[in-house]
Amino acid sequence: MAQLETEANALNDAISRKVARTRSAIVWARLRRNPRFWVGTVALGLLVLWALLGPFLYQWDAVEQDAYNLNWPPTSLHWFGTNQLGQDIYAQTMQGLRKSLVIGFVGGLVSTVLSALIGAFAGYGGRRTDAVISWLINLMLVLPVIFVLIILYPLTKGSWIVLTGFIAVTGWMIMAQTIRLQTRSLREREFVKAARYMGFGPWHVIRTHVLPNVMSILLIDATLSIGDTILTETALSFIGFGVQPPDVSLGTLLDGGWTAATTRPWLFLYPSGVLVVLLLAINVVGDALRDALDPRSEGPRG
Repeated sequence: MAQLETEANALNDAISRKVARTRSAIVWARLRRNPRFWVGTVALGLLVLWALLGPFLYQWDAVEQDAYNLNWPPTSLHWFGTNQLGQDIYAQTMQGLRKSLVIGFVGGLVSTVLSALIGAFAGYGGRRTDAVISWLINLMLVLPVIFVLIILYPLTKGSWIVLTGFIAVTGWMIMAQTIRLQTRSLREREFVKAARYMGFGPWHVIRTHVLPNVMSILLIDATLSIGDTILTETALSFIGFGVQPPDVSLGTLLDGGWTAATTRPWLFLYPSGVLVVLLLAINVVGDALRDALDPRSEGPRG
């Protein structure tokens, strides 16, 4: 009996891997034909490379002061100009972009993982589990996220890592509701029933059968959640409840430059331009993934 169960488990995993490879090949073929995917990916890749490698190719760092060029417009010496302390805006923009990318990627991915696990267990569990988790989701959806994060801000003690965690744990509810509904539908499929009848536990069924079948939704959500997390952090930093000096993010740069947007526009325009390009690139990639992963899609839509 144990050998039969082992063989059935191996066959089940082999079929799942074959289906996953076939689905991946179809998705990649659709992505290759979608120019928006390449535009977004190249733009996002260039921004990431700029944030990581740019500081090593530039003579100024984000905190160094040039006492002879205070509030100086862009020149060959300071490409994006300087602020009132003589700090280089180009160097600060690279550092702010790097911090925003880290917060976005970590917060977005953690939020997606929470959505997947909580939604799957809610949909696969019994009525009581589903009712408790659904009540929690509905309760958190009622609360305005920005105000909740402002209230929680004193608990961060100025740590952007804790702030990222708070953003992640307040942004999983909508996708968790979607995964919950998908899991409830998958529960009644024959292959899930067969796994349950063979004695596999909830975690094995969720890991082997549920999550692979909602992976397309999770990939789209992970991509878009990165942009949402960056935008949330930027908004919080802009109003003083996010990243705090001496750390720099795109939000802190906007906060420090918006008052001089008409008199010293370089303080505001360059960081805001980088933020716009970053969010556009992430959303274009997310839209391309949605087109490629949609099972009803015949190819990229124009």
